[in-house]
Amino acid sequence: MKVFGFAGYSGAGKTTLIEKLVPLFTARGLTVSLIKQTHHDFDIDQPGKDSWRHRQAGCGEVLVASAKRWALMHELRNTPEPSLEQHLARLSPCDLTLIEGFKKEAIPKLEVHRSANGKPFLFPDDTHIIALAGDIPLNNHLPNFDLNQPEEITAFILRHTGLAA
Repeated sequence: MKVFGFAGYSGAGKTTLIEKLVPLFTARGLTVSLIKQTHHDFDIDQPGKDSWRHRQAGCGEVLVASAKRWALMHELRNTPEPSLEQHLARLSPCDLTLIEGFKKEAIPKLEVHRSANGKPFLFPDDTHIIALAGDIPLNNHLPNFDLNQPEEITAFILRHTGLAA
């Protein structure tokens, strides 16, 4: 499994870019998974539903299954957050796993930057950022891509990961 990350501040367009890239990868016959780290409290369950009630009662894990999908919810219950490596080990085999978040991980990353955010770049301090994608051209030593050219970004990621045909 190849791993490639996306870094950038909130509102830069990471999710939107990934949403454009995934169909380009799958059109090439690749299986793609994604791990997204969030710093917000989140819940995929709904209060009052059976699975939510089971977790509230104290279950450590609840797996909800149907003919179309399944989801495993695991309550950390004051245990440390698992590492990226531990999360990767949980995934089914695939060709490429995209990572959104996990900024401090030593994985190759594309920094997504939007000038209107007024935020600084991450790449000067993160040596694992190997390319930039933004809304304005940048003059630096890293490969630069326009956020509106997902085909070029796809080709770069495929070359970098060795998945290019």
